Amino acid sequence: MMSLEVEATYEQGALKLERPLPLEDGQKVQVTIRPSGGRAKASYGLLAWKGDAKELETLLGPDNHPWAVDQ
Repeated sequence: MMSLEVEATYEQGALKLERPLPLEDGQKVQVTIRPSGGRAKASYGLLAWKGDAKELETLLGPDNHPWAVDQ
């Protein structure tokens, strides 16, 4: 099976999927969590940054991110 990307919402300790998955019961999968929004928003709180996420995103800019090659 090829990779599958779906939207989900984290609510009360569980991920709620936006739609059913085409998987068999008991099938093992590998899950990668990538929060929606910009990289600065996703990593906000991990840095010793005193400003807000929007300001950090503006300062970094898309070409200044160390992970820009992954985008």
